[in-house]
Amino acid sequence: MLITVCKSKIHRATVTDCNLDYEGSISIDADLIRLADLVPYEKVQVLNLNNGERLETYVIEEEAGSGIVALNGAAARKGEKGDLVIIIGYGQIDKSEAEWLKPVVIRVDGNNKPIKP
Repeated sequence: MLITVCKSKIHRATVTDCNLDYEGSISIDADLIRLADLVPYEKVQVLNLNNGERLETYVIEEEAGSGIVALNGAAARKGEKGDLVIIIGYGQIDKSEAEWLKPVVIRVDGNNKPIKP
């Protein structure tokens, strides 16, 4: 049996921009995408710690090192610049493999730069 699990997340990223006049998605610094084992256009869930909103969208790659985490299109209505969000990527695995799962967790500072564990 396949189950859906958290495979990776970017924890407590700061929203740097909200752009309503964009086709949609969440724009994320390419370095964070790579570190979090995400890929452009991958479906993710975004949890807004400031207002409790939860949304699903897809990843758009931004310039590496930019620190950008921007809510675009309809997602821009779900948060504000400065909000803290958790971005979660999910995957499907066989239930028998679940005990070995270790999700990638990237913690970031207030500028969306990775914090070393």
